[in-house]
Amino acid sequence: MAVSVDEAVSTGPARDHTPPVRRLGGRGRSVLEVTLLTVLAVVMLFPVLWMIETSIKENRDVYAIPAKFFDFKITLDHYKDVFVNPDGGRSALSVSFLNSVVVAGASTVLATVLGVPAAWAYSRFAVKAKKDQLFFILSTRFMPPVVVVIPIFLMYRQVGLIDNKLGLILIYTAFNVPFTIWMMKGFVDEVPAEYEDAAMLDGYTRLQAFRRYTLPLLVPGIAATAVFALIFSWNEFVFATFLTSSDDVRTAPPAIAGLIGGTTTDWGLVAAASVVFALPVLVFAYLVRKHLIAGVTLGAVRR
Repeated sequence: MAVSVDEAVSTGPARDHTPPVRRLGGRGRSVLEVTLLTVLAVVMLFPVLWMIETSIKENRDVYAIPAKFFDFKITLDHYKDVFVNPDGGRSALSVSFLNSVVVAGASTVLATVLGVPAAWAYSRFAVKAKKDQLFFILSTRFMPPVVVVIPIFLMYRQVGLIDNKLGLILIYTAFNVPFTIWMMKGFVDEVPAEYEDAAMLDGYTRLQAFRRYTLPLLVPGIAATAVFALIFSWNEFVFATFLTSSDDVRTAPPAIAGLIGGTTTDWGLVAAASVVFALPVLVFAYLVRKHLIAGVTLGAVRR
């Protein structure tokens, strides 16, 4: 039986054989992403690199016009001036750095010691009006320090805590405890309460079960929380300015700010002091980096 041409050819809609438009991908996309990230990194890190470069320049190169980016003589005299006075004694900046270490370290430890058990209690126990209490605790951080510094100054003047490192430690602890409670409550919620229940069945008290089983699992969260609390205490400027007046008590932020002003400013000394001031927090964060990463990502995936 013969088949006509019209029957052999399909009468359906003709398919479009035009090749699809190729999207940017593969190697081209990777090159674009790397280029954009490099530009972003350079823009964000340029002030830091310029600060480090200024700290190792001689004064004549610091004030040179046009600015010298590469062809300058390296010197470490500014770093020496941070710690040693021209007459050979300890500089006021070195005392301020030591005060910052004491105040920030003590307030971070106190906030952690007080905040972790409180967060555990709010997570494990049925507290009346728990949400309202937690909101009230968080509300203490709503206002910036500059709003409450005057009442705190008047209160400190009455109790004799003006120009006292203990006063700074207490106020920094008071501001860090609410943050610690809220941060740590989320971490405690991620640890199953069944661990403590099983420990209590074995004869441990609730506090022993918390110390032996729950607390070791909270180390990443404690590290992450301690880093943020330390950064707040280390960088705090308003309270350190209003509540201190002498070089023996003043912390590093107002001491560095005091270098700027007057007829001339030693920008090399300012840059060197800023680099030295930034190093302790960077070193601490590097030492706890494993716990910090684990603590920041804890709870990212819901069970």
